[in-house]
Amino acid sequence: MPTVAPLWLWATFAAIVLVSLFVDFVVLRKQGAHAIGIREALNWSLVWIALSFLFNGLLWWAVRHETGSIAQANTTSLEFLTGYLIEKSLAVDNIFVFLMIFSYFAVPAQYQKRVLMIGIIGAIVLRTIMILVGGWLLAQFHWILYLFGAFLILTGVKMWWAAGQEPDLDENPALKLLRRVLPVSRDYDGEKFWTLENGRRIATPLFMVICMIALTDVIFAVDSIPAIFAITSDPFIVLTSNVFAILGLRAMYFLLAAVAGKFHLLNYGLAVVLVFIGTKMCLVDVFKIPVMVSLGVVVSVLALTMWLSVRSAPARPQSKGGA
Repeated sequence: MPTVAPLWLWATFAAIVLVSLFVDFVVLRKQGAHAIGIREALNWSLVWIALSFLFNGLLWWAVRHETGSIAQANTTSLEFLTGYLIEKSLAVDNIFVFLMIFSYFAVPAQYQKRVLMIGIIGAIVLRTIMILVGGWLLAQFHWILYLFGAFLILTGVKMWWAAGQEPDLDENPALKLLRRVLPVSRDYDGEKFWTLENGRRIATPLFMVICMIALTDVIFAVDSIPAIFAITSDPFIVLTSNVFAILGLRAMYFLLAAVAGKFHLLNYGLAVVLVFIGTKMCLVDVFKIPVMVSLGVVVSVLALTMWLSVRSAPARPQSKGGA
């Protein structure tokens, strides 16, 4: 799997991720169980975004130093940025499903951050494996690119038709299977995943939530990873843009959870992005759409969808006693 990244940049990336997770866990432990407010979520979101852009600057410098080409460095940096934005955008849909899962299980706000933190670690490990395997498959079998493209187009069409409809967790086969296999307590036991009930060790509802979050991330990874491979086949760019987008997922969840209702049309925009990326993959051997054009389309579609969402947001009902 060819890559423009030197070995030292791989090691630097791994070190940044490990240090970031360590710092996040230390802060999490010191704070204890508490609900995340909008201000805290916004501050952490800005930290993760800034870290991602700093890494992109380091990537540009490394490629410029290794290849001696400013044009190559610019292209690589744009590929990272486009992949990062695509993953961030698709993570929004992921977050709405997380919100629905937390609501369904009535997870107390102070316990949600630990669940998301564990989910992020699982997502990083899972997606690293999937990206490396996917990169190897693309290197060995070029025609798989067309399968990825067709899959993204179908997923985009399906997302368009399903927009505005909430999934029914009661009919989820994975949840039904978990309930058959595992005895689950009726109440939460703090942030514990297991508890003792009548002398028997059983799972808490929080463990069920972790399982559903993990399952959801597997499903969304199948959509998002091929989308980034449409931008670049370099496994380093695919992996780093994906992981940096995931690192800020916890903060972004609490930020978007507070304003989820304002962007009710966003799923339509995500559907259009998936169809566009899928089409780009299918046309790769006929016409290669420039990275700058792909970035422009993604940003424009999402910005337009968010603007239309705000413009068409339903009016809040007025209270009986006031204006």
